[in-house]
Amino acid sequence: MSVVTPRPAAECRFDLVSLGEVMLRLDPGEGRVRTARTFRASEGGGEYNVARGLRRCFGLRTAVVTAFADNEVGRLLEDLVLTGGVDTSLITWMPYDGIGREVRNGLNFTERGFGVRGAVGTSDRGHSAASRLAPDDVDWDHLFGTLGVRWLHTGGIYAALSETAARTAEAAMTAARRHGTLVSYDLNYRPSLWKAVGGQDRAREVNRRLARLVDVMIGNEEDFTACLGFEVPDTDIHAGALDAGNFKAMITDVVRAYPNFAVVATTLRGVRSATVNDWGAVAWAGDAFAEATHRPGLEILDRVGGGDSFASGLIYGLLERGGDLALAVEYGAAHGALAMTTPGDTSMASRAEVEALMRGAGARVQR
Repeated sequence: MSVVTPRPAAECRFDLVSLGEVMLRLDPGEGRVRTARTFRASEGGGEYNVARGLRRCFGLRTAVVTAFADNEVGRLLEDLVLTGGVDTSLITWMPYDGIGREVRNGLNFTERGFGVRGAVGTSDRGHSAASRLAPDDVDWDHLFGTLGVRWLHTGGIYAALSETAARTAEAAMTAARRHGTLVSYDLNYRPSLWKAVGGQDRAREVNRRLARLVDVMIGNEEDFTACLGFEVPDTDIHAGALDAGNFKAMITDVVRAYPNFAVVATTLRGVRSATVNDWGAVAWAGDAFAEATHRPGLEILDRVGGGDSFASGLIYGLLERGGDLALAVEYGAAHGALAMTTPGDTSMASRAEVEALMRGAGARVQR
């Protein structure tokens, strides 16, 4: 039985549209940012990564609503988005003043981490074009009504960028629901984004307001506590020790507070080291719980984007596989696992690889 009811594909131009910031990721590879002399450039952003994964891995029609400063870095980001197959027609281009006094493009320096040294992200995104994107800069009724969108995805990273970004997210989510578009939201709590604008209290204020507009809520144990104020029983949020039992104990309070949630889903990650994690996922809908295959000791090359790839796999299952909760959470967990075996924010996996892993395929050489 389907746990969500998406709009028919035939009446919509897009299967999914993401709203969020796309940054230029600068990666020192195996080294450290502080000692690097060269960087590998790629694109990434929590909300965008979901749209890209659904396009490149699962073949769906996706687009991104974002904004770039109109300069060479912005055009590089556009080229990277085009390479990922995501539609760029909804990007807003903002005039660049020459040095970025008013608007610029965000940068993200990311170390992968190894062993006892955790991954580190250092963002440089103040006054970014995406944070200046205002509710009236996009014709939401044209997008969701005339063009048609089956699913909108956004989240707490974008909402944290500025008061304007939070209002833009609210406008988009409200319009999406008005036109029958499903809305997913990844809480994605980042302390660094909130610390200068009110910290956790402000994060809760914004995310609680937006949560009223969500159909499918995604987050981990820290997210539900920091963003919505739910205490996860018997869980050390710093150790990442959430398990299915903790999740079930929390969910009653979550859905009582937010009866609009049709699905709630989370990854289950136990951090042994930066390069070895226990990995799984669980989801709730109605009276049903579904837990994905647990993968203890998962070896990781680059953990950034694993949660986003989980989200895109989950959404694919809900949109294209009959809304079967158990199948959707398996797609999400397998896709997230594979995404963390390659560098960069975005998935390089194919649907065939995801489905093979779901069937229990091993890592033997394929010739």
